[in-house]
Amino acid sequence: MSTAPAYSEDKGGSAGPGEPEYGHDPASGGIFSSDYKRHDDLKEMLDTNKDSLKLEAMKRIVAMIARGKNASDLFPAVVKNVACKNIEVKKLVYVYLVRYAEEQQDLALLSISTFQRGLKDPNQLIRASALRVLSSIRVPIIVPIMMLAIKEAASDMSPYVRKTAAHAIPKLYSLDPDQKDQLIEVIEKLLADKTTLVAGSVVMAFEEVCPERIDLIHKNYRKLCNLLIDVEEWGQVVIISMLTRYARTQFLSPTQNESLLEENPEKAFYGSEEDEAKGPGSEEAAASALPARKPYVMDPDHRLLLRNTKPLLQSRSAAVVMAVAQLYFHLAPKAEVGVIAKALVRLLRSHSEVQYVVLQNVATMSIKRRGMFEPYLKSFYIRSTDPTQIKILKLEVLTNLANETNIPTVLREFQTYIRSMDKDFVAATIQAIGRCATNIGRVRDTCLNGLVQLLSNRDELVVAESVVVIKKLLQMQPAQHGEIIKHLAKLTDNIQVPMARASILWLIGEYCEHVPKIAPDVLRKMAKSFTAEEDIVKLQVINLAAKLYLTNSKQTKLLTQYVLSLAKYDQNYDIRDRARFTRQLIVPSEQGGALSRHAKKLFLAPKPAPVLESSFKDRDHFQLGSLSHLLNAKATGYQELPDWPEEAPDPSVRNVEVPEWTKCSNREKRKEKEKPFYSDSEGESGPTESADSDPESESESGSKSSSESGSGESSSESEEEDQEEDEEKGRSSESEQSEEEGEKSKTKKRKKVTKGQGEGSSSDEGSGSSSSSSESEGSSETEEEPAEPASWRKKTPPSSKSAPAAKEVSLLDLEDFAPPSVQPVSPPTAVSTSLAADLEGLTLTDSPLVPSLLSPVSGVGRQELLHRVAGEGLAVDYTFSRQPFPGDPHMVSLHIHFSNSSETPIKGLHVGTPKLPAGISIQEFPEIESLAPGESTTAVMGINFCDSTQAANFQLCTQARQFYVSIQPPVGELMGPVFMSENEFKKEQGKLTGMNEITEKLTLPDTCRSDHAVVQKVTATANLGRVPCGTSDEYRFAGRTLTSGSLVLLTLVARPPGPAQLTVNSERMVIGTMLVKDVVQALTQ
Repeated sequence: MSTAPAYSEDKGGSAGPGEPEYGHDPASGGIFSSDYKRHDDLKEMLDTNKDSLKLEAMKRIVAMIARGKNASDLFPAVVKNVACKNIEVKKLVYVYLVRYAEEQQDLALLSISTFQRGLKDPNQLIRASALRVLSSIRVPIIVPIMMLAIKEAASDMSPYVRKTAAHAIPKLYSLDPDQKDQLIEVIEKLLADKTTLVAGSVVMAFEEVCPERIDLIHKNYRKLCNLLIDVEEWGQVVIISMLTRYARTQFLSPTQNESLLEENPEKAFYGSEEDEAKGPGSEEAAASALPARKPYVMDPDHRLLLRNTKPLLQSRSAAVVMAVAQLYFHLAPKAEVGVIAKALVRLLRSHSEVQYVVLQNVATMSIKRRGMFEPYLKSFYIRSTDPTQIKILKLEVLTNLANETNIPTVLREFQTYIRSMDKDFVAATIQAIGRCATNIGRVRDTCLNGLVQLLSNRDELVVAESVVVIKKLLQMQPAQHGEIIKHLAKLTDNIQVPMARASILWLIGEYCEHVPKIAPDVLRKMAKSFTAEEDIVKLQVINLAAKLYLTNSKQTKLLTQYVLSLAKYDQNYDIRDRARFTRQLIVPSEQGGALSRHAKKLFLAPKPAPVLESSFKDRDHFQLGSLSHLLNAKATGYQELPDWPEEAPDPSVRNVEVPEWTKCSNREKRKEKEKPFYSDSEGESGPTESADSDPESESESGSKSSSESGSGESSSESEEEDQEEDEEKGRSSESEQSEEEGEKSKTKKRKKVTKGQGEGSSSDEGSGSSSSSSESEGSSETEEEPAEPASWRKKTPPSSKSAPAAKEVSLLDLEDFAPPSVQPVSPPTAVSTSLAADLEGLTLTDSPLVPSLLSPVSGVGRQELLHRVAGEGLAVDYTFSRQPFPGDPHMVSLHIHFSNSSETPIKGLHVGTPKLPAGISIQEFPEIESLAPGESTTAVMGINFCDSTQAANFQLCTQARQFYVSIQPPVGELMGPVFMSENEFKKEQGKLTGMNEITEKLTLPDTCRSDHAVVQKVTATANLGRVPCGTSDEYRFAGRTLTSGSLVLLTLVARPPGPAQLTVNSERMVIGTMLVKDVVQALTQ
């Protein structure tokens, strides 16, 4: 290539000076155009100080390369610009160098120092580009420099550079395979990377360099499963393919005991995380305890892989959907594979290239798992616009799916297809009819009759294909179909397609006893045209002659000798050999061997009917979705799918070591040390301070853990889940221990300080289980998702210093409080604001004073429903109690407070028949028979607002009057708290993006900078549960709407000094928008 410029100089330039050709596209012009002047022009542009000219020159050069022109003589001029500060120019220079570095090795080596400087550039794009160019220079001498650059880039702060390092690894390996050991070390380091950007690239490098080293995957398996949903599509395909092979070596086959697994599928599914927390020892113990009843239990890590790949079936990328489908087909239990069918059918609406690949895989799947695609039979019907390959594949699938139920529909479809103009497609349809007839006995006669009718078709190809298929079908029941054989014999005069003629002759020869009169005549006709026939027909004529000679020698002896004589001198040696062999076998002679005595057995032996099978039957030994499966031949670089192991390898290899400070035993010891401090300091120091400091210490430990995990260790996200589970187990055991102590002393139980919201659902269940509250037992929602009140029932926090002494006593002994008739104390005097925050979420069902005491904590406090003037002495207020409504968990629970300020008793207080909007319903409170003058009472009613802020209008009735009233809920009261771990929160948040995410920036006032203030204001506005968070300046809350159970996730990031950012993720966009508005208003006041 480098001789081209010299050639253009030798030949002399035909272009005059100043020719306008310079300004044209540099890649234009014929073979004999003068390039050298244009190149001089480009060189001048590259030598200027103006970046705009350099950029223009580089664009022209790259255009030349794209058009196949030689630009190698510009190498020195381009290399000089490697150090250019303009990033756009630099990028194009790197593109040029990647193209010509291998050809101009000497000049490329001169610029190595520039690339090495580029590796230290502050801009991550330049560092990555420099590494990309360096790894593209295919010069063995710089292997050590490339190795060093890759090692440095693998530790780079930027994930983009680390990704580029992963891409460079296979390039270096192909250049020098001796570097494998060092590259494996880099791969091991990058596999521990927690960023989604790097994951796909490093797994690709792993697959290229050391796919056999599955020990590198063990520690990173759970992390890869958890990261999978966020990796880019190309990476997802690579990781899923690798994890499919990994799972086949590490887990037992889920299909080995399918029936036993189906008996109790829920246990296998839900038990996964518990088994993981218990550790491998307890798993083995459980397995040995019940060997006979349940021999197969799915490994929790196997379940993790299936669970985390399932959402990717909704991916927009056909390659990702196909990858997940093959994973499920190869790894999932039979009962679960069906989920992939709908996703694959969706891909059939894509381009024909995608359809072709998908249908190849569906054709293979439908042989083993036919029931999976049967509901989507109509999706495989053929359109006239489909290409021939797609039509034939759809036919294959339809034939595989045909059964006794749907065969009439399928055959009607096939009947239509036979009229198509596409001859290959028609031939394939006739073969498909034959296969249906073979597989489904009851339609065999129908199919045969239909195929015989096709024999009168004008199109010779249709007739020929029908004959071939009929021949195969007749072999199954020849005695019943003598008439069809006679009909076929008549066609020998008209059909010219060799395969069809050969099939008819074979049939007549094989069943000559059923047509004794016709067979000799057919042989006579064929002997006439013997020399003009195709080779395949000649061979069958010899066969027919031999069979007739053995069964009807009187009529056919001379004909047979004539045919054999013609064949003896044929041009084709196969026919000559067959004739000699047949003559010796059937014509008795003195020299005839022992074989001639058995000639009849040899020629007229009963032959088994051919089994018409799918061409995709044996393809499933290739991994689905691979090129080898598509070609049905092993492609270069294909890795076999391993067989399932007979015994499960040790699952503990995937366990990641948990840092010492997070282990349960240490946490328990610390809690035990802290217990005396809490119990002794109740009366003396301010317990509110200690309660407040608890979440802070948690957030500090959270931030500590995040900083440690961010330091480049190989701990995965799943490891963090394990830590949380361990911690939760520790907490639940602590709460049980403390309850045992509490049984001995009721006062201690009453005085115990509650733990912070962020302590997780396990502790809530543990502490709430022994509670004697009837409401918590009655509510199904509390059992499923334990809300805050359930965990704090019957545990009252000690009083605040700021509260007066008299109130302290009353708060500590709330259970012994006054009867229902006592007038409730007004909220401001009853509870101080700081104590209200500590009482947040507290439920005291035994006490009649619940509404008044909890009013400062509930979202909106008391609101007036009916003024005493309008109510003629009856005053009615209401509060949102934030407790589960006993009758219906979908209803919002309201406490209605009645007080009679008139001088006469009010009788028969009840709710009139309400006229409500669609969806809204009311659970009325029991009728209050009489309310004496000066007396107050409280009733509980429930309203199902149907997840809307629409007002519920109803009537309050007494014996004498009716009052029209209306309750409109704030959006924050339409939901209930949900407790989840940080990882669960992130996972759910990842699903609710795009239109389901509302973000708002706000400036927090100085009064709202502390954790306490933020949490108080958010939870006062919306009934959400706090989610633990690793960073101190980030707050997370979660809840579900009461009616539909839609998730509502709220995140507040308040990093000083900039503005805070509030994000709400919810399936209900209207609720999300209104919630953002309310929370912003609450935080900025």
